[in-house]
Amino acid sequence: MRADLAAHRVAVAVTEGAPVFELAVPCEVFGINRPDLADPWYELQICAVRPGTRVAHGFIAQEAHDLDRLVQADTVVIPSCAETHRPPPELADAVRAAHAAGARIAAICSGAFVLAAAGLLDGRRATTHWMHAAELAHRYPKVHVDPKVLYIEDGGVYTSAGTAAGIDLCLELVRADHGTTVVNALARRLVTPPHREGGQSQYVDVPAVARDDTRLAPLLEWARSRLDRPLTLDDLARHANLSRRTLARRFEETVRMPPLRWLQQERIRYAQHLLEGTPLSIEHVAAHSGLGSAANLRRHFTRHVGLSPVAYRRAFQGGPAHGDDRAGSDPVADAGDFPQTVPVHSTPTIPAGSPRTAPRPTEACLHCRDSGREPPTPPTTEAGHRETTRCAACLSTMSSRET
Repeated sequence: MRADLAAHRVAVAVTEGAPVFELAVPCEVFGINRPDLADPWYELQICAVRPGTRVAHGFIAQEAHDLDRLVQADTVVIPSCAETHRPPPELADAVRAAHAAGARIAAICSGAFVLAAAGLLDGRRATTHWMHAAELAHRYPKVHVDPKVLYIEDGGVYTSAGTAAGIDLCLELVRADHGTTVVNALARRLVTPPHREGGQSQYVDVPAVARDDTRLAPLLEWARSRLDRPLTLDDLARHANLSRRTLARRFEETVRMPPLRWLQQERIRYAQHLLEGTPLSIEHVAAHSGLGSAANLRRHFTRHVGLSPVAYRRAFQGGPAHGDDRAGSDPVADAGDFPQTVPVHSTPTIPAGSPRTAPRPTEACLHCRDSGREPPTPPTTEAGHRETTRCAACLSTMSSRET
């Protein structure tokens, strides 16, 4: 270490029951000396309200410093706090004092509740894990909670979404201190992407209607089974035997959103399931989810999720994505060798409450088999419709003959 420079002091606060992963992330990023990347690196200090604080899975912070060290730090990181209903007041006081002394403050996941209790998020934009966002907004109405983004910086106060987003936040702090070259080298060592924009959306799962509310449950399941079809507010009201106004009021009471917004979210949610678990082309995903075209799917999906359909599929399935989410893409070319056997204007029959997936591959292309050729990847074939089975190669050949 260069004698003329002092290491940047990073204090990580440990709270009772804190998840080990969120605690380990800042320790990995800031606690390992990396003189080849920057000299000096960081000086990590683990701090706790009291010695012997027990975190999740039986781990104990045996040699943690007291909160005086936290107040003197240059950067304070608060990992997840299990006690969201009542963050430790001593810790909130120390964080407030550190901020007043000029420290940079960051919270991972539910650590945002500590910052909110300290008053540091009042009037600021902040985020947390999407499962905690409603509670944070309810308990601290002065905080402008954005549940969709990965991390936010507002006035030197950083908050991030859950778990893995803590890595993104810590890398962002390193980038702010040492620049892009250093953070890219560090990310390679951590075997993680070097930088995700903070504005990228969390992968939010839309909450279902409460189980004990039976008034709308039949209507919601009916609508979910018809996502591939056009549905209007009148259609929903007619099926529920309610007026449009009464239906809208029921939705606000139970689902906390208007009917057509819920329907749009269900279409996006179904598209997510298809992109995660099937090789359906982007055109077919758009058709099955009721979003019509690849261009329409891309527009709505990107606005809600923060990624294009192809990028989302790649994130969950790995490797090259099946299909192209550009407008005007060809469904046969999009699918590669995946057989085009699922009708564009139909949707698989799915039991209520089960994960939505496309029909599974069952048999090889009948045309190839009858021609004596080696069949390609088995198609997804609906029972009783074997005569419609064709692989992409056969469809392409048939199309060229017709022209």
